[in-house]
Amino acid sequence: MRVLVVEDEQLLADAVATGLRREAMAVDVVYDGAAALERVGVNDYDVVVLDRDLPLVHGDDVCRRIVELGMATRVLMLTASGDVSDRVEGLELGADDYLPKPFAFSELTARVRALGRRTTTALPPVLERAGIRLDPNRREVFRDGREVQLAPKEFAVLEVLMRSEGAVVSAEQLLEKAWDENTDPFTNVVRVTVMTLRRKLGEPPVIITVPGSGYRI
Repeated sequence: MRVLVVEDEQLLADAVATGLRREAMAVDVVYDGAAALERVGVNDYDVVVLDRDLPLVHGDDVCRRIVELGMATRVLMLTASGDVSDRVEGLELGADDYLPKPFAFSELTARVRALGRRTTTALPPVLERAGIRLDPNRREVFRDGREVQLAPKEFAVLEVLMRSEGAVVSAEQLLEKAWDENTDPFTNVVRVTVMTLRRKLGEPPVIITVPGSGYRI
């Protein structure tokens, strides 16, 4: 899942991004509304965590623009005000969810994951394919009943492949969904991560390389 965090309090923004990355999400961070509009115009995000009171371009205008563009991106709006009228106003702007500050990080994570599931074809909360059972909420993976310990990026790559339901996923698509924008597009990190993932999942191999196209399960 790829997420954009838009928050002008840099310490909070960076803390949220760090926490979401530990949950195997690819996260980009910006600190004002103008930068947010630039990012959503270039990258495809599953979820935008959007502070409402932003410099340069207000969060309400960012939300309106995302809605106008007809993006599949879901918006989780943050605000220091928890008044019912503010929540209603935010939802009427087109936000998909609304979370007042201060918030529990576990709740933020759960809401981001729930919104991320709504950007694609509805799938069960626990993904199962080829003897693999992946639970995104618990961050657990089992292969034929054996628990498999994965690093965050390995988990993210496996989740993208599982959600594709047998379709081929290119290296570029994996790079976009599992890594942030600071990753060198010419790196071999996808190939190395897939190799490590195959080894951890064990025999027989379940991740198939489709020459010239990508990978599938």
